[in-house]
Amino acid sequence: MTTSVHPAVERADLLIDLTRYEEARELLARRLTEDPEDVRAWVELARSHLGDENGAKALDATEQALLLDAEDIGALLMHARALRVGGRFPETEGVLREVIRLAPEYWFGYARLADWLWRIRVLGSGQANGGETRREDFVAALREADLIAQEAIRLGPEEVYAYEVAWLIADMSADRSVADRMDLAILRLDPQHEHALARQTKKAATAPGVNATEAATLYADALAAAPGSAPMQSGLDEASYRMLRGVRWLAMICLALAATGIDLFATDGETQRELPLVLGQRLWDLVPMAAVWVLGALLRLRRLRAGVRVNLHSLVRRRVWARVVLGQAACAMLCALLITQVPWTQRTVPLVLFWAGLVSVAGTMWFDRRKTG
Repeated sequence: MTTSVHPAVERADLLIDLTRYEEARELLARRLTEDPEDVRAWVELARSHLGDENGAKALDATEQALLLDAEDIGALLMHARALRVGGRFPETEGVLREVIRLAPEYWFGYARLADWLWRIRVLGSGQANGGETRREDFVAALREADLIAQEAIRLGPEEVYAYEVAWLIADMSADRSVADRMDLAILRLDPQHEHALARQTKKAATAPGVNATEAATLYADALAAAPGSAPMQSGLDEASYRMLRGVRWLAMICLALAATGIDLFATDGETQRELPLVLGQRLWDLVPMAAVWVLGALLRLRRLRAGVRVNLHSLVRRRVWARVVLGQAACAMLCALLITQVPWTQRTVPLVLFWAGLVSVAGTMWFDRRKTG
């Protein structure tokens, strides 16, 4: 019986990692023709079939491996995977417990059993109760699985998968404090772990008192570590959109300043300015508007991380509501400029412009607050 890994089997292993399953199977078939007792070749053949979700052929391969060596840990673990893909999930418990019996110090056997055991228990509870899982069975299953997961962590304190299993169990148990601790442990071992990083970033970005700019910065920093994370990109888009929505308030302030500059609304006891306003007064009315945009937008934009600025431009190109928000702000500003810069002799048209600018913004402010861009 073969004990060492043959070079052909090693090459097949690399091909499977590259999802080139058919090439791997051809290589393994030639190897098994040379030596039909190569356990590692049978295990890799099963793995190639699992890559194609072919549970039946994977089971055949693992059964051949176990006929050659019934106590081979790799063959047993692959057999458990093949049973699950082949629709015989409950049978995996016995196989994994055999792995633990044969290798009691091997952390992965415990982690895999903890990962699957609570699902097996829930499935069994549902089958026994007409398709409905009892709450007490669910809680008991999670408690049983958690004890096994903690043993996996004890045996493999530097193994990310053990903490991932413990996090999932804590999350299913709605134990946020334990789930957070598991996330921190995962990030200690793998600072670029996509899911843990996304969860912790979301927690920080949605904490009370965190504004849109701070949230966008948090997401941008996290994306630098895990650039392919869809949840974090979505979070950055949402925070960026909240920043863009703030631009409309600047336009509405300018609209209010324009109305004040022209004395658009009569006040008891005060005389409205005579129209048309002189050129100097009309130009002076631009000063507070410019100050609003410089202090409220331009300086803030310059202080933003480069990643946030890039995402703001990208969001405007990608999302309809981002363009709608900017269009509303532009409309309000155009109305403000027309009110102040045209030498009106009556206040009727400026009044229409004021309400047009106000309604164009306020009309969707409540509706689009749940949009993400």
